[in-house]
Amino acid sequence: MSKKYNNSLVWFRRDLRDYDHAALSHALQESNHVFCIFIFDKDILNALKNKEDRRVEFIWESVKELKESLREKKSDLIVTYDLASHAISRAIDEFKIDAIYTNRDYEPQAIKRDEAIKNLAIKKNVAFYDFKDQVVFEKDEILTALEKPYTVFTPYKNNYLKKLNQTTLPRFDIEPFIKNLAQFKAEPLLALKDIGFKSTNLSEIKIHTGMTGGKLLVEDFKERMAFYKKTRDFPAIKGVSYLSVHLRFGTVSIRQLFRLALESFSEGSATWLNELIWREFYFQILFHRPDVAAGKAFKKEYELIAFENNPEYFKAWTEGKTGYPIVDAAMRQLNQTGFMHNRLRMIAASFLVKDLLIDWRWGEAYFAEKLIDFDLSANNGGWQWA
Repeated sequence: MSKKYNNSLVWFRRDLRDYDHAALSHALQESNHVFCIFIFDKDILNALKNKEDRRVEFIWESVKELKESLREKKSDLIVTYDLASHAISRAIDEFKIDAIYTNRDYEPQAIKRDEAIKNLAIKKNVAFYDFKDQVVFEKDEILTALEKPYTVFTPYKNNYLKKLNQTTLPRFDIEPFIKNLAQFKAEPLLALKDIGFKSTNLSEIKIHTGMTGGKLLVEDFKERMAFYKKTRDFPAIKGVSYLSVHLRFGTVSIRQLFRLALESFSEGSATWLNELIWREFYFQILFHRPDVAAGKAFKKEYELIAFENNPEYFKAWTEGKTGYPIVDAAMRQLNQTGFMHNRLRMIAASFLVKDLLIDWRWGEAYFAEKLIDFDLSANNGGWQWA
C-alpha cells in the first residue's frame, strides 16, 4: 500500500520516548521514511540564567537515550542547538520533508512557536500535523453543562471521570511500523557544554533520567500505590511516585499511567488518579486562561491585594533560613535537589504568601527557576491556590 508521504519529520519536544507516542505512530503509519529531530531551542535555553540547570541535564540525558534507542532501530535522532524555525527549515530542505508531525504543547509561548512553524511549513508546501499526547483530555473536551471551562476542580473531576469511564484509552503503537523509520546516520550528540550548560548533581542525588528512569520509577511505585492515600502527605516517607519530572518531559506515557491507576483497584490508586486529573485541570485552565501565565491572578479580586514584599524575608525564605523548620527543610531540599514534596510545596507557598505577606508571583518565579519538574500550568495553579 502506498503511503501518504515519502519523507516525514517527527519533532520531539516534551515527549522524549519512542513508545506509545502519538506523533511518531501516525508518522510511521503514513510515511515511507520518518526522520526524527530534537531541538535545544535557543529561545528557551538562552533565557535560563543558571547554566547548571538540572532540567537541561535531565533533558540532555533523556535525549541521549532516545538517540541511542533510535540507533538500535537502524535510524537516528537529529539533535541541534538553534532557533526552532531555523532548525526545522534546514531539516525540511536537507531531508526533502513532505510532512511534519509533533505532539501539542499548551503553554502560550509554545502555541505561538508552533503557529510560526506551521506557517513556515505552509510556505514550503509541507503538511503540519499536531496530536494530543501529554494529556488524556484537552482543550474543550471537558466543559460544564453551559459549554464553559471549569474553574472548580471537584465538578471538573466528576465530569472527567464520567467521560473517562466511557473512553477507551488509545495505544499509539510503534513497533509494527518500525521499518518506516528512515535509515540514516545523524551527527553525534552535542555535549552539554556545546549548548552552554554544565553538569549538575543529578547522578549524585540519584535522579534516574530518560525512558529507563521512568520505567524504574513506575515499577517501584506499582508496589507502593495501594498505600498512596495514607503515605502521600508525609514528606519523610517514600509515599509519592516521583514521576513528575518524567511526566514533564514525556519519558513516560500519560496513558500508561492512567491504565496503571485504573487497573489497580485500590484506595491508593483512586487517590493517585485524582492527582493525575488535577494535572489536566491545570492544563485546561492555562489553555482557556493564558493571562494567568502573564502574572494575572485567576480571581480578579486578588489583584487588589497589597503585599508588603519585604526583600529580607523573601531572601530568608529562598535560603531556607526563616526559622520555621518545615519551611526551611522544604526550601533546602528544593535548592539542593530541584525536587520538593507536594505537601511541602503547599506549606512553603502558603507561608510565603500568608505569613510573610510576599507576592505569590515572587514565589512562583523562584519555583520556576529551581524545580526540575517545573511545569507552567501546575506551578502557576499551585501558587494561585496559595
